[in-house]
Amino acid sequence: MVRGTFPPARAWLLPVFARSAKTLARISPRLEMPLSKIISGAQTGIDRGALDAALELGFPCGGACPQDRVAEDGRIPDRYPVIELDAGKYRARTIQNVLDSDGTLIIYFSSLAGGTEQTVAHCIKKRKPYQLIDAIEITESRAAELTSRFIEAHQISTLNVAGPRASQQASGQNYAFDVVAALIRQIKS
Repeated sequence: MVRGTFPPARAWLLPVFARSAKTLARISPRLEMPLSKIISGAQTGIDRGALDAALELGFPCGGACPQDRVAEDGRIPDRYPVIELDAGKYRARTIQNVLDSDGTLIIYFSSLAGGTEQTVAHCIKKRKPYQLIDAIEITESRAAELTSRFIEAHQISTLNVAGPRASQQASGQNYAFDVVAALIRQIKS
């Protein structure tokens, strides 16, 4: 290369853009992602923890739930803004929430089982992105960080949150609440 000339634009602009993005990330902690809604099926446990965080922080939320608002503890309380399906139970609800979202955050504890495992299968079958978080291994703050990266990478506007019900994992609701609340606070800051 001759001194005083510039290499082709592609070669010298990329490092400039990379440096600019790093500088922007360092000086601007505000999370830049398209997330605009949290959905779940409002089952006890993970589902309700996610919805509780959104409701408490005034963030849009909803989702599909089984006919008659059925959950393991009886009828899903009316404070959860979920829409009853015309027919079907838990499986139909799971599929609908996967379809209605741009991606799914799946929180589990050591191993996948039951409806949580079925959610992964439906995401794969429907070719929807998903993020697995093992709550035994990953702290709530780290889970929020990984989820925000997942949302940015896949440009997720509507995030489905799924995981075990309260009878399968008593700490799930609080864990989901903390993860989703941290995520929403990043967006709002």
